[in-house]
Amino acid sequence: MTGIVKRFGAVTALDEVEFEAARGTIHAVAGENGAGKTTLMRILYGMSRPDAGTMALEGESFAPRGPAEALARGVGMVHQHFMLVPTLTVAENAVLGREPRRAGLLVDHAAAREEVAEIAARFGLDLDPDALVGELSVGEKQRLEILKVLLRGARILILDEPTAVLVPREARTLLETLRGLADDGATVLFITHRLREVTEAADEVTVLRRGANAGRVAAATTSERELARLMVGREMAVRDATPRRAPGADVLTVESCGEPEGGTGAARLQSVARLKEVTLRVREAEIVGVAGVEGNGQRELVEILAGLRPYRGTARISGKDIAGRGPAGVRKLGLTHVPEGRLEAGLIPEMTVEENLLLGRETEARFRRGPAFDRRAIRKHAEARLAAFDVRPARPDVPVTALSGGNQQKVVISREAEGDPVALLVAHPTRGVDVGAQEAIHDALLGLRDRGAAVLLVSADLSELLHLSDRIIVLYGGRVAGEFARGDVDEETLGVLMIGGGA
Repeated sequence: MTGIVKRFGAVTALDEVEFEAARGTIHAVAGENGAGKTTLMRILYGMSRPDAGTMALEGESFAPRGPAEALARGVGMVHQHFMLVPTLTVAENAVLGREPRRAGLLVDHAAAREEVAEIAARFGLDLDPDALVGELSVGEKQRLEILKVLLRGARILILDEPTAVLVPREARTLLETLRGLADDGATVLFITHRLREVTEAADEVTVLRRGANAGRVAAATTSERELARLMVGREMAVRDATPRRAPGADVLTVESCGEPEGGTGAARLQSVARLKEVTLRVREAEIVGVAGVEGNGQRELVEILAGLRPYRGTARISGKDIAGRGPAGVRKLGLTHVPEGRLEAGLIPEMTVEENLLLGRETEARFRRGPAFDRRAIRKHAEARLAAFDVRPARPDVPVTALSGGNQQKVVISREAEGDPVALLVAHPTRGVDVGAQEAIHDALLGLRDRGAAVLLVSADLSELLHLSDRIIVLYGGRVAGEFARGDVDEETLGVLMIGGGA
């Protein structure tokens, strides 16, 4: 890829970017949110056309007009969000859209199973062709997505944040699979924010910063710190997360708490309560981390405490029962909430940045002038919040969807952290965000804790939990499977407990 330029209106997403990768290698693409990584890979896969520049594949001109043309030339992409049908089997999902036929009419299920089993065995993808996709683990679904593109002849695989939702053991298995693919002659390109994976798994790394090349290095000769410096353009400071003060009184208390029999929401449709019985406490000036594979009750626990979900048992904030209060009621008790889906639940995409920063505070006198909004006060407030969290671009008037994922997340956290809440619920605060945004978010959470807030932190990133948490609990099967103080546990032990193993 030579001299690649891509503009979106007045914004230059890619500015004369150069990229090349050798056959039989793993090549990582790193950079901050908005640096252009995904845009560059979407161009390679034919999902977007460059405004300038050229591409060549095996020495021949390459300009796909869509993913089908790219796949026909051997380029496949595994997206961050799985595109699978849960009610179909592994084999049925794998051949969907290109089913083998008998007599040109009937789907040949035996041939489909045989083809899938052959590809899975060849590339070391441990999958049962007859298993229902809805019953697969997250790691197995990831392997199925890889199998789908291999089945269609891909020899260049693009993966977008492939380990974002995997536990450590699954992540290691995936990286071993990718190495096997590279050893077989495939070229693996993966976008990631996890710098440890880059140094451990990649052969080479291309770093983008603000739409331009910032460096290309051999993974074996670089370090996480150097990659972070290339990504953000400065040295990254790792803040000491040791508590500045001893924890105080209990703030969040949960006793024998679970979903009503039969579950709620999606779980009710399955007649399964994901959160069965949990007892925990979070004290003043303390961060309690919650580890667990998705679907073991973490989301339900957070939503119960946020007043969004009915429950049995007891849940209190500063000694006051939250039953029946709803989201507005628990907010009045001093609890704020950073949900796991920033665009689905944390922001209103149709609104501007300043309007999103106002959510939950619309009736406060400082933002009113009689019955109308005080637009000048709202703008001044937004400018201060954007500056405090270094949100880019620092424009309160733009739609929040104009911001990168990391900057959208900083808007949510900036809003929920304002005014030093008594308690803060945070779900996956740095999922899909770059190291620069991670640094700002971590600093904000530690600052809130040091000023006395009780923080309940749910995260799939075990290194994040180990760095920030003063205590960690593990949820498995809707119950607490283990609890550890800071320094008393490692990623391996947490990973074993998360999949139902012993301590």
